[in-house]
Amino acid sequence: MINSVRLPRHGIHPTLFPMCDIEVTSESPEAAAASTTFANNMSLPVHRWFRYSAGFSASWVEDVIRDFDSDRPVCVFDPFAGSGTTLLAAQNSGFESWGTEAHPFVYRIARAKLAWNSDAEDYRDKIRAIQQVASTLKPNFEGYPDLIRKCYDDETLGKLDCLRQALEIERDDSPSFELAWLTLLTVLRKTSTAGTAQWQYILPNNPKKAPLSVDRAMLQASGMIYDDMVLCRRISSVPAHLVKADARTCEGIATGSIDLVVTSPPYPNNYDYADATRLEMSFMQEITGWGDLHDKVRKYLMRSCSQHTPEKNHDLNEILSAPELSSIRDEIVHVCRQLSDVRATKGGKKTYHLMIAAYFRDIAFVWLALRRVCKSPSRVCFVIGDSAPYGIYVPVVKWMEQLAMAAGFSDCSFEKTRDRNIKWKNRKHRVPLQEGRFWVRG
Repeated sequence: MINSVRLPRHGIHPTLFPMCDIEVTSESPEAAAASTTFANNMSLPVHRWFRYSAGFSASWVEDVIRDFDSDRPVCVFDPFAGSGTTLLAAQNSGFESWGTEAHPFVYRIARAKLAWNSDAEDYRDKIRAIQQVASTLKPNFEGYPDLIRKCYDDETLGKLDCLRQALEIERDDSPSFELAWLTLLTVLRKTSTAGTAQWQYILPNNPKKAPLSVDRAMLQASGMIYDDMVLCRRISSVPAHLVKADARTCEGIATGSIDLVVTSPPYPNNYDYADATRLEMSFMQEITGWGDLHDKVRKYLMRSCSQHTPEKNHDLNEILSAPELSSIRDEIVHVCRQLSDVRATKGGKKTYHLMIAAYFRDIAFVWLALRRVCKSPSRVCFVIGDSAPYGIYVPVVKWMEQLAMAAGFSDCSFEKTRDRNIKWKNRKHRVPLQEGRFWVRG
């Protein structure tokens, strides 16, 4: 574990975390806060190829892996693999790893990044071939949804479209092709006039002053990827296995095969992961609008925001009576009833009561799946944050501990890394929230 000192339970936020042993790290506050965000990864080879804000520090993951005390070969697992941070960190540390990712588009992004150890010259040749073919093509704007027409002028979209057409012509499903596909994704936001909000939401009505030209963006992106591939040749390439699967089942991961889990599940009431790649999926013509996201992405994901829990498809009593929630039932019923009551007074009528119930049932399934795949002993670290939809506090860490213990894990502790929801002037409540690292043994 990260070096830390254990404090008495009453030392920090006793009302927020009454069940868990609380720890504060010996890291600086800046280092601790940075460990649970993706920001520092944008300066690291390979990790920087695609910005996926839902992540954590690769350098911190490497520290966790290297500090893992074992006299046998260690296998690392991330059930919410995202864009591959844990798997890449494990490779850089010389450890075998496995990951599951349910978001089909993000799964492909991670798979492309894991091709970093393929032939750099093949990649460069593929980029040149695509650019050469693109120079012979004419733009075709048919099939692009309104969002894309709002995000690009005709000249820029025309050049990008020719590259997309050429990519399909040169398709051979080789590692170099997957990397070329990722290269085109990488330039989409850099060449768009639309701004990008936190969590990668696209803002067509908030234009950038000076987007890059397509030629310059492609030169920068392909040069970065090529240079990183050459630079990383020295790294011993241990296996990193990525499975398109649901963290709630960990399908494809062998029973009793995992020593160390390092992951960050979605936070309750955080943001819509399906919407984070809407620009890229729209440009690649995989979706035609926001509504397509449910059938193409959202239905595969853990339910962590109100968009995942439409009232017509969810029954609160049925969810709350599920056996997986028995260890927290009294408390979660009370919180969900409060949320339901407050919802009736709000104009938006967001289904937070259903989302919280569904979220923790899903998390219960995750813990049960992890208990199946983890060895005994094993170690698990979740980067997590608490929540207060409509100002109703949800004791995430406490319930995480109870669900983990019910699944067969033990010895839980929590390391706070930073406060959350303190810098937004328009926040709707003043309930103190925090983020940190939740550790269990099994």
